[in-house]
Amino acid sequence: MNKTPVIIDCDPGIDDAMMLTLAFSRPELDIKLVTTEAGNVSTDKTTYNTLSFLTYIGQDVEVARGLEQPIFRSLEIAEDIHGEGGLGNVKWADPILQESDRTAITAMYETLLASDDPIIIVATGPLTNIGALLLAHPEVKPKIKLISWMGGAAVGGNMSTTAEFNAYVDPHAAELVFRSGVPIIMSGLDVTHKAYITREEMEELRKLGTPFAEKAADMMKFYTFTQSQTPFSPPHFEEQIRLHDVCAVAVLVAPELFKGNDYYVEMELEGRLTAGTTIVDYTHKTGKEPNANVLHSVDREGFVKLFFEACTTIGQKLLEK
Repeated sequence: MNKTPVIIDCDPGIDDAMMLTLAFSRPELDIKLVTTEAGNVSTDKTTYNTLSFLTYIGQDVEVARGLEQPIFRSLEIAEDIHGEGGLGNVKWADPILQESDRTAITAMYETLLASDDPIIIVATGPLTNIGALLLAHPEVKPKIKLISWMGGAAVGGNMSTTAEFNAYVDPHAAELVFRSGVPIIMSGLDVTHKAYITREEMEELRKLGTPFAEKAADMMKFYTFTQSQTPFSPPHFEEQIRLHDVCAVAVLVAPELFKGNDYYVEMELEGRLTAGTTIVDYTHKTGKEPNANVLHSVDREGFVKLFFEACTTIGQKLLEK
């Protein structure tokens, strides 16, 4: 099998952990590097959580610590959603996997330059690390096949009326990425709010009968409650667990599940009411060429099946060890 080389940039985070589940369950993905940054919680916690989760699922991959603050803004985190530690009320494992001696920016730069094939970057947090990479080392752009980002929203935000969390936390980094010329797939709230599992399906996950599935279900149960308490959550969110970050990997391994269109996207950096908004040129008023494929729809049943298959694969592999 010709494997696709991938770098994952993340901020675990409950749905980041579920994204890593899908990514490491797929034989067609060759994950070269995982980098961490501040977002859902601090960089100390996202790095620990990554090492803990990857230790639990038995992965030996380089994990490099990234930046601790957005480029120009003060950091805002989401402990109210992901818990004080970042992974709800679940403890995965005491990390055996060790943090890399390389920083995230250096590790990404050197990994990209050393690769014979262009690499896909999966980004499921603020784009701080990637924006800094492209600013410091624009020569790596030809080495990046595309950036699959969970972030942004064409219509409706979760940090403000219009801004999604990952875009809101570091809009200046997102601006650097969207202006880079590197192909982008944007899995914004327009699609990720449709990529959910129900409470009943979460209980079916428990019935897979593995300790991994039990822990995953416990973690997502925590996530269900906290997501439903946010100011922009409709009442029915109490019955749904939205696996936002999983979309950034799912669209790579099962693109047939998603629908999207190419649009020009730019960032609102300073708006009094709209800072952090991803402005999608639906009506082509700017006259600018599209710079992103903006996803808007997902086959939810197919998405849930894909996610359950990943949980089954990881859970069974752990039982066999």
